[in-house]
Amino acid sequence: MDFRQLRYFLAVSEELSFSKAAKRCFISQSAISHQIGKLEQELGATLFDRSTRSVQLSLAGTRLLPIAQEVLSLETKAFAVVKEPRNRIRITASMSFAPQCLTAITHVREKHPQIDVEFVIKNFTDRIEAVSSGDADIALIRGEVDRPGLETVELGVEDLMIATSNQHPVSAFSTVELSELAPYPLLLPPRHSQVLIHTVVENAFVDVGRRVQLGPPIARDHTAILDVITNPRAWTVLYASTITDVPRPSLCLMRERDNRLRVPVSGIVRAGATEVPGMTSLIRSLQRTVTEDSSAPPDPPKQAGGTPTG
Repeated sequence: MDFRQLRYFLAVSEELSFSKAAKRCFISQSAISHQIGKLEQELGATLFDRSTRSVQLSLAGTRLLPIAQEVLSLETKAFAVVKEPRNRIRITASMSFAPQCLTAITHVREKHPQIDVEFVIKNFTDRIEAVSSGDADIALIRGEVDRPGLETVELGVEDLMIATSNQHPVSAFSTVELSELAPYPLLLPPRHSQVLIHTVVENAFVDVGRRVQLGPPIARDHTAILDVITNPRAWTVLYASTITDVPRPSLCLMRERDNRLRVPVSGIVRAGATEVPGMTSLIRSLQRTVTEDSSAPPDPPKQAGGTPTG
């Protein structure tokens, strides 16, 4: 038995679905099923009652659940207590969060000159593991995470900007309604690699009573920007914080008129970590910078939205 198997067991027990638990843990369904099977073999007990339609905790699984939660909580505490106390806050995030982080770090250093604030780039899974193990104090993510021993701090929301070729029928406007985009193909990476964006867009279209029309998934060696420029009737979405690096001559950026394309931005910390000196100032600065970036206009104002003619 190892900690990883217990984490997988908790994920399946909370999702009551091997496929959903696999997505949450960023592994394949066959891999999580294999690890649960090994755990059951080691324990000599069936942890889940499986059928073609449902997954439920068995009696043995129900008895194991609180123990697994306690063990993983102790794992987090063990990593935390052996860390040498330092006047340091370590932020881990993707490169797309760099502008907000650098602004927030400047504010914290002005208020707390005795505290060192570090910024470390990691992928999503490694960010969460870094906070869980005590290697980082806060991880910035889009979306949220549910894991024992960790807490989610709401930092704000970020708009998804609509990007089209300047030849697209709706490209004359600064805002656009989703219903106006329904006839045109949306270009995104495959769903398994961008679950959050797919979900936000799909739910927004449901809200307006329409269905999004997905085009072919973006190839690994392509970018969304390249594909919409070469396909003038297609569109894509980009995080608002990343648009400063987008080449503009052949591209138009717009907001969705009713603010339906928004994703939550969160800070993931260990339980009680907000009491660390300087952490409150850092969180407040991040909340301010995330809000400011989300509200910034993409381009000089153009004509107000509406269905283009001609």
